Amino acid sequence: MDPAQLEQFRQFQQFQDYLRFTQSQQGNQPAPPPDAGLVQAPPPQPPVIPPGYQLVPAERRRAPRWLSWLGKKVIAWVLALVILGVAGTWLYNHFFPNDSGKTSAQLAQEGGGKYQTNHILSTSPYEAVREVYDAIAQNLVPQACGRMDEPIQQKFAQDLGYADCQVAVHELNRKVTSKNKYAESMPSYVSEPIPGDRFTISSCRFGIEGGPALGAFTVQKVEKSQWLITAHTNEPNPCPAPAPTTR
Repeated sequence: MDPAQLEQFRQFQQFQDYLRFTQSQQGNQPAPPPDAGLVQAPPPQPPVIPPGYQLVPAERRRAPRWLSWLGKKVIAWVLALVILGVAGTWLYNHFFPNDSGKTSAQLAQEGGGKYQTNHILSTSPYEAVREVYDAIAQNLVPQACGRMDEPIQQKFAQDLGYADCQVAVHELNRKVTSKNKYAESMPSYVSEPIPGDRFTISSCRFGIEGGPALGAFTVQKVEKSQWLITAHTNEPNPCPAPAPTTR
């Protein structure tokens, strides 16, 4: 207590003593002094900040280092997976493009370039036709249509009742019941001499099994001793019984 408060308290005690004296003169019992001998504490005061000090807000509790490290690793892995997914999709579309929206001529050119400068066709006339059957059995549009000259690709499809060569390959593939039998129905070569640089090979002559016969193909010898299909005609459906041949 400071001196002023002590002086006030002393005056208050003197006033109480005066009241007790007057009451005793009037014959009344003096009132007992409240909390005699006790010094009452002053009302609570707000804390005083010493000079030179300032209040500093409590720091936010930081996450443990291992938790921060783990969070960074998870984010890095997620980003890596996203990048790999995008790159994988691009590579797949680059090396295995979708055939939709492309013409038969475009698909044929994608099958291996141009025969005028590269060895992309068969050097055997019978193998050239057999490769068409094999490609249809595997549902491979570029390999099937690419064995034919570009104008013949459309005629081949129309002869068999389809809009274009691409559609023809897909639809004919649906009718194949045995891939191996169908691909091997046409021989790769025959023992008889090749009649010239241009001649016709009949599918009905060899008895096609495991799928539909594709008619007669005219093959022609082109650059680098390769054989290209340059004409197509329909044959009876079903084919008549084939005559014995020497393979």
